Parts: sequence; structure tokens; C-alpha cells
Amino acid sequence: MTHLSVNINKIATLRNSRGGNNPDLVKTALDCESFGAQGITVHPRPDERHIRYQDVFDLKKAIATEFNIEGNCTEQKFIDLVLANKPAQVTLVPDALGQITSNHGWDTIKNQQYLRDIIPVFKNEGIRVSVFVDPIVEMIEAAAETGADRIELYTEAYAHQYHADKAAAIAPYVKAAETAKKVGLGINAGHDLDLHNLKYFAQNIPGLLEVSIGHALICDALYYGLENTIQMYLRALA
Repeated sequence: MTHLSVNINKIATLRNSRGGNNPDLVKTALDCESFGAQGITVHPRPDERHIRYQDVFDLKKAIATEFNIEGNCTEQKFIDLVLANKPAQVTLVPDALGQITSNHGWDTIKNQQYLRDIIPVFKNEGIRVSVFVDPIVEMIEAAAETGADRIELYTEAYAHQYHADKAAAIAPYVKAAETAKKVGLGINAGHDLDLHNLKYFAQNIPGLLEVSIGHALICDALYYGLENTIQMYLRALA
């Protein structure tokens, strides 16, 4: 079964909008685990507009499932944060400073040497490394040359096209997954996956190990409740 890692950035956004500690980020993470999520994802950014750096330390002490920290590894503060907490996985994302949300994967050809240099920094500390990529065969083949353990397929294009033509939407991702399997990379996925498009994606992507879902899941929880929502996403992945 594909694992569900719940991205709790939006919980932190809600907390930060009023100050204080409501909702309690750590309690929410623990509740997500108790409701069946197999992992917790955070994506701290330099402005700490949602996840604060202290949150990462607090979560690391508390959670029992897989901890995945996403972020831009060109920022030394991010590197230091990951190394201090040693999560199960770090997902390297090429975000620009001040970017609202991730909107593209790495150019693993252009940034080949940089990735080859930075990935061992994490792997030498026992941290699994995933590289955020678009579903482009050449980028996945080049990702395999960086020393990464996994790729995370950026799924916004799939989600955008799904309702118009789901077969066409999934096609490049199937090819990307087949390429990843061929070159020995594990496969994660994330961005704009939701209760409408997740089941079809999971059914058609061979070897899908993990999806990281935050925004849609938290929005659904407003209507269905957090426990029920997590169960609905898990059923979509079953």
C-alpha cells in the first residue's frame, strides 16, 4: 500500500494567523498518526509563515511515524535544520525565496553537480533523500545520477488536466514512474492530489511508495473531520 504522509503546513498557517497555539501543531500531528497516517510532512520556509523552525524540533521529539522535511537545500539554515533533526526523509525542492508554493521540479541536468554535492550531506547522516521533479524522462534519468534515493513527482499538471482527460493526464506520470523503476529510484508524489484524483493516480502509477498531501486534505477536514478525512484518503490509496 502507498503510504500517506500528511503535510501539516496549513495547520501552522491557521495557528499563526491568531498567535498562540491553537490549533496545536504537535497534537494535530499525533492525531494524524493515530488516525492512520503513515507519515508527517513539513515544509519550513525562511519567513516561517507557516512551519516555524522550532516546530521541526518539537515534532521530531513527538511523532512516531516517518518524518519528512521538505525545502530548499540552497539555504544553509534549512540544511542545518535537517541535520539537527535527522528525519527519515528530506525532500529537496527548488523553491525561490518568498515563493507561495512549489511550482516546478529540479532541472537535474543543469543542477547535476550541485545535487551530487549536497545529497551526500544528508545521506551520510542516514537520511533518505528524495528529489522533487517534473514527469520528464530525462530529468528522472539525471536524478538517478545524483545519488538520490527517490524522486517526488510534481503532480500539479496531472491534477489540472484530470477532469478534462484523465488518461492523457496520467500518461507522462506512468512513463516517468517506469523510468524511475528502471533506474532504481523510489517513487513519491505530491501537489494538488485530492479525493477526486488520488485513487486513479495510485492505481496507475507502478511502484508508488508515498504521497504527501496537505492543502486538499486539510480543506476536506473542514467538512468531513480530520479522522474521517484521513481514512478517506487511505481508502483511496488502498
